[in-house]
Amino acid sequence: MSDPLQPVPVDPFDVEAPASPPVTRRAALLTFGMLGSAALLLAMLLLPVPYVVNSPGPTLNTLGEYDGEPLISITGAETYDSTGELRLTTVSSTGGPGFRSTLVGVVAGWLSGSSQVIPVEYVYPQGTTQQQVAEQNQAQMTSSQENATVAALEELGYTVPTTMTIAGTVEGGPAEGKLQEDDVLVAVDGVTMASYAQLIDLLKETDPGSTLTVGVQRDGQSVEVPIVTGAKDGGGSQLGVYIDPTFDLPVDVSIRIEDIGGSSAGTMFALGIIDRLTPQDEANGVHIAGTGTMDLNGDVGPIGGIRQKMAGSVRDGATWFLAPADNCDEVVGHVPDGLHVVRIDTLHGAREAVEAIGSGDTADLPTCTAAASR
Repeated sequence: MSDPLQPVPVDPFDVEAPASPPVTRRAALLTFGMLGSAALLLAMLLLPVPYVVNSPGPTLNTLGEYDGEPLISITGAETYDSTGELRLTTVSSTGGPGFRSTLVGVVAGWLSGSSQVIPVEYVYPQGTTQQQVAEQNQAQMTSSQENATVAALEELGYTVPTTMTIAGTVEGGPAEGKLQEDDVLVAVDGVTMASYAQLIDLLKETDPGSTLTVGVQRDGQSVEVPIVTGAKDGGGSQLGVYIDPTFDLPVDVSIRIEDIGGSSAGTMFALGIIDRLTPQDEANGVHIAGTGTMDLNGDVGPIGGIRQKMAGSVRDGATWFLAPADNCDEVVGHVPDGLHVVRIDTLHGAREAVEAIGSGDTADLPTCTAAASR
């Protein structure tokens, strides 16, 4: 007889498992229904929806490096280091051609305080392809870098010789039928036009309705064409021509940046070039971000996504932000905590703002709040 106080050894593989209850048809249908509903819900959440979601994108210091190389490289002139930062700002977008938004992303955008959700048809014309968007963004970036370089060098006192080739005339404009494609504009009223900025400045000072004698090179011959100028928005005159300028840069400037398109970094590129070419430490240890297009005459233009760009600036440590004057209505009431916004409309004004911020003398800097209250 075995000892009742000792356990009886049991082979676990000899233990008979309790019988499972039979699966009823109702239980099977319920299980498959729940799995199907979960799969359908997941598919709905991941399906593309017709919205664009704009969120704060990365910011890059134009005075720093990009992939281990200087973002702005300059040869042909002495350059100087800076202790501050001048950050270009970007927007990360989903919902465009090739980058569809999902329902999850759209809901997250609606709930986010720093993102924007827009119907796709408000942003991209129907039928726009991913390749078209990429090509347009790259063309805008290339033009932005060129404009920034020319504007920065002229702000510093350089003369940038320019060949101004007529690419076409505005339909119904003053030059229609008078100037031709491939004409090269060389003079106005007998004064040689050495740079694009010189031409723009002359037109700014010309009253609409004035007759200007435009000298061009046409098929190797010098031709003078009288043109009655038209009015330009904002004042001054216009000839009604499209100009394709080619520049003979006195300093070689190379901007190394990839995977970012558009024209909104022009102002920060120009400020970075100026900082690199001047011994003064303009930013002087301060982290300054900003945005704005830059034209060849040094005027700052409006951009999209400024609220997302301000949010990205604060996230990356900026305490000051340079905002185009024409974007001020989007800035007022939406400035993140810890960020000071300065209103700018020209490269010269933006340069003075950076110098004032670097020196700590900021009391008189223009703000969007002041502009909005006028």
